Amino acid sequence: MSSGKTYVVCGLNSWNQTTFDHRLAVLPGSWHFIGSREELTVERLRLWNPDTVFFLHWSWIVPEEIINAYECVNFHMTDLPYGRGGSPLQNLILRGHRMTKLTAHRMSPEVDAGPIYCKEDLDLSGSAEEILRRASELAATMIERILQESPIPQAQQGEVVLFERRKPEQSKMPPPASLEELYDFIRMLDAERYPLAFFSKDGFRYEFHHAQWKNTALEASVLITPSDVSP
Repeated sequence: MSSGKTYVVCGLNSWNQTTFDHRLAVLPGSWHFIGSREELTVERLRLWNPDTVFFLHWSWIVPEEIINAYECVNFHMTDLPYGRGGSPLQNLILRGHRMTKLTAHRMSPEVDAGPIYCKEDLDLSGSAEEILRRASELAATMIERILQESPIPQAQQGEVVLFERRKPEQSKMPPPASLEELYDFIRMLDAERYPLAFFSKDGFRYEFHHAQWKNTALEASVLITPSDVSP
């Protein structure tokens, strides 16, 4: 880890900024944080001239001009090449996964297809926000490891399984087969920037969050608004 190098960290959630401030900005080198798509420009990166650009949690396609000009490392919440694509957290929980891997890989023009630096186990219990906070902290640990050990990224091996990015209307709650299924559906959408689990009835929209077990019962908070009012 060199004090003469420059690093950029990109993350779209408030906890990514917290991870950066407390875990990464204190490391040797010059560190910069980008928190929105508008900030991620070629001009800004040319000004900083980073050795590596890390993406803790990013929902947008990174321009090829940036990928080709800089070493870009993305943290993806699946055991790549399983789960390439969008909404990995939700797709994993819907498929019944309780654990996953956080994979650090080099960005490439093909989404989530680049060679892999390292993987670490990630627990999928709790709300989406709890999982994403956990992933952000784990990514910081993996960044430290990458900078200390300088691993050579290895090509992905195994069967490619693609995930599709979910749309806001898919947050509408389907008829659940069980309370466990209902719990998973509510918790997987319970995070900053995510459309909460909802249903509409008799002119009102019911949005659910903070689901938790009370013995054998499921308890959750609900926000009720007129159906014609945006949440």
